[in-house]
Formats: sequence, C-alpha cells, structure tokens
Amino acid sequence: MNPVYIIGAGPGDPELITVKGQRLLKNADIIIYAGSLVNPALLNGLPAEIYNSAGLNLDEIITIISQNHAQGRRIVRLHTGDPAIYGAIKEQMCRLDELGIPYEIIPGVSSAAATAAALKAEMTLPEVSQTVIITRRAGRTPVPEKEDLRALATHEATMLIFLSVGMIDEVTAELITGGYPPTTPAAVVEKASWPEERIIRGSLNNIAALVQEAGIQKTAMIAVGQAFSDLEPQAASKLYDRHFSHAERQGQDS
Repeated sequence: MNPVYIIGAGPGDPELITVKGQRLLKNADIIIYAGSLVNPALLNGLPAEIYNSAGLNLDEIITIISQNHAQGRRIVRLHTGDPAIYGAIKEQMCRLDELGIPYEIIPGVSSAAATAAALKAEMTLPEVSQTVIITRRAGRTPVPEKEDLRALATHEATMLIFLSVGMIDEVTAELITGGYPPTTPAAVVEKASWPEERIIRGSLNNIAALVQEAGIQKTAMIAVGQAFSDLEPQAASKLYDRHFSHAERQGQDS
C-alpha cells in the first residue's frame, strides 16, 4: 500500500517546495492541505481530490485518510513550511500508527529560513551568535515554564519567534526583562517569500510600535538578535580564512 506523504509546502513561494514534494503532489489522488497558509498556486491544475483542513478536526482528517488509504489511493497531507516545526503532525502520526497506516515525512523550507533570507541575514555569525532559538510566546497553546521568553532571553542568542506577532508588546517587554539590551536589532517579516511580503526593521525598544503602525497582526515572524544587525561583523568565518588549515586546504603564511 502507498504511504501517506506528509509534505512541507515551504513558506509560501510555490518554487520553494522541494522537487520531491512537488512530484508527490502532482501524482496524488487525495490532497489535504493546511488552509490559507498554503499558497493556492501549489494546487492549481492538480487532478487530485482536494480538502482544506482548516475547517476539519483531527477525527475528520484521519477519516479521510483512512478511507482513501483503504482504497489504495495516493494521499498527500500538505503542511506549511517544514512540518516538523509547529506542524501539529505528531498527533496525526500517532493516529496513523494506531491504524497501521504507513507514512513518510518530506521536509520543507521553514518560514524561519525564509525570514533570514528576506532579511539577508546569516543567523549564526562567528563571535556573535552560534545558537538559534525557535520558539513562541504562550497564548492559547501554553509554553513550558522553562521555555518562557524571559528565560530564553538570558542567552542573547539569535531568536525566531513564531505565532506571536499579535502579542509583540508583551514579547519585546519579556525579552528585555530577560536580558536582551533594548537596542538589540529586531525585525518582523510578514508572509516571508510571498509576493506581499513586508519587512519591518528596528530594535527591541521600538519594533512593537513600528509593527502596530504597519497593521501587522498575524502570519509574521519576529526575528531578534545581533545577527540581524546591518553592521559588518567583527569576526569572519575560519572556513575561508587564508591562514586556516583544514582537510581540504593548507593555510598560507602571512
């Protein structure tokens, strides 16, 4: 029997789905996609029977999958970004395991990566930040106490905050309380990689006001950290330093 393919659609640009994901989409008999966060251009012209999961609960999704899998149909569950990040796929996989339905996960380009690309930023700069924290602020979905923004802020690492732009006042206050200097570079990217993408740049002490002035309330990433500064970094990578030796190249003397 065919496995169910759980596919990351990418952040929005239809060309940012993987080649494998696109091939499986084109060959699918059934596609269940994650609502408005999936660019409809990915679905244009496909012969599959298509379901929007935005109006479905977990039981209804699993019923569609199980009934069609029993008929030998090729099924794609299309999630946004990379399905492993805030994809709500674990609960679906557990149910498929219970039913003995095989599945495979096809990774995708996360909106975190698309945000960094939009900002023309490298998130892991030598002697600036070598750690990237992907997180969210507690809302209707709670966050473990040890992962509170104030606790994470003590590291002053590069941080990408999902699903929280509607609470940006609270986000910035908690990050500053936790340890980021108020002048820490901050940016918000709305709908990264979509044609209507918008970028707001500032620092922790003013980004909330700038975002509210722009009217951004959802579908946006908050990016925080010195890696998003427009200043030239103090240190360069050792990888291409002409004095640095490694397995593929002998360093040069001064």
